[in-house]
Amino acid sequence: MPVAVVKSISINTPQIQKLPNGLTVVAQSLPVEAVNLSLWVNVGSAQESDPINGMAHFLEHMVFKGTSRLERGEFESLVEARGGVTNAATSQDYTYYYITTAPKDFADLAPLQIDVALNASIPDRAFEKERLVVLEEIRRSQDNPRRRVYQQAMKVAFPSLPYHRCVLGPTSAIEQLQPQQMRDFHQTWYQPSQMTAVAVGNLPVQELLEIVTSGFHSYTSLTQALAVPEVTYPIEPAFDRTIRHEYIDETLQQARLVILWRVPGLMQLSQTYELDVLAAILGQGKMSRLFRDLREERKLVSHISATNVTQKLQGVFQISAQLPSENLAQVEEAIAQHIRQLQQQAATQKEIERVQTQVANRFIFGNETPSDRATLYGYYQSMLQDISPALEYPTTIQSLNTTDLQLAAQNYLSPEAYGVVIGKANCD
Repeated sequence: MPVAVVKSISINTPQIQKLPNGLTVVAQSLPVEAVNLSLWVNVGSAQESDPINGMAHFLEHMVFKGTSRLERGEFESLVEARGGVTNAATSQDYTYYYITTAPKDFADLAPLQIDVALNASIPDRAFEKERLVVLEEIRRSQDNPRRRVYQQAMKVAFPSLPYHRCVLGPTSAIEQLQPQQMRDFHQTWYQPSQMTAVAVGNLPVQELLEIVTSGFHSYTSLTQALAVPEVTYPIEPAFDRTIRHEYIDETLQQARLVILWRVPGLMQLSQTYELDVLAAILGQGKMSRLFRDLREERKLVSHISATNVTQKLQGVFQISAQLPSENLAQVEEAIAQHIRQLQQQAATQKEIERVQTQVANRFIFGNETPSDRATLYGYYQSMLQDISPALEYPTTIQSLNTTDLQLAAQNYLSPEAYGVVIGKANCD
């Protein structure tokens, strides 16, 4: 049976420019009446040490507290006055800031976004006020059962790699941080050589490039960056046996079960595509194997899903379920049996075609706006210094066959050796 191919799944390659100061600028004209500027910084919780865990996220907050040119809150007011939007996010591998404006406002507002990110003053008084906000955010996150089980899973998956750290950091670390530590952290990481700037929208490419590069030029002439520390981590080995971790969570209405495997990450990107497809076949959508078997037919779980999380240093393939505690052993064995089936019997062509069609369509639907495109380009360029894998993703997925998937299941998903995290409402 031929593979189902969705037409027009490619998008035009944007223009990429590397400046002498080390900054990478990605620009693309898109006929949508908006322009997005995204600034990606190669720092997240993975680059922190334990004593300053949470610094990158705390700094994301402090970036908006003013510069020598802009008072606290002035940037947001100027953006909102022109109907624009701005926000930011921090992960384990990166921090990014974005602004979306009307094309006519981009030349005025984009330099302000650059100034806010690169010239943050981090005043002492604002630091102490924002510390309270971050501490409250940590408390709220600890009240979220989904976040709690995720953090437990990361500790089992990555006892050595920094991915076991919480992006928000622990209360004990945040309480000890000092403003000068943050200023040094900012000066170390927020420099052009550690950043990618992406501009996408309804302006000529050359104009987008000129607006962005001029904003960074004024910064580099005023600031002397500190040396970026070089830290290397050994990759976690595959599980050689089943490792179990159980915890009690009185707030749960049902038990939580997470089964996980350590798998290749972005640094081994070519080995991740098959795992993406296997995750979709097992637990993404109502036609997936685990959903149909364990939820619809046997009614052992109320929710089940599978995902392949591709982080920069190493990934994790995980299957997550909500279920009555009395079904835990039966569901775990059923999941192991589904893995055995993938290893022993190749996935059907129909299953593969379903996933290939979904991937192609999602690629089209998920890259229609300037913000979508800027996120796609920024992520791949900042993490890999190469956006071609992003553009080629649907084609790569559609090139996979049943043998590819079977080998990946055999190589990375052992039914006898994996991590298990179980959250229960009580000790029963």
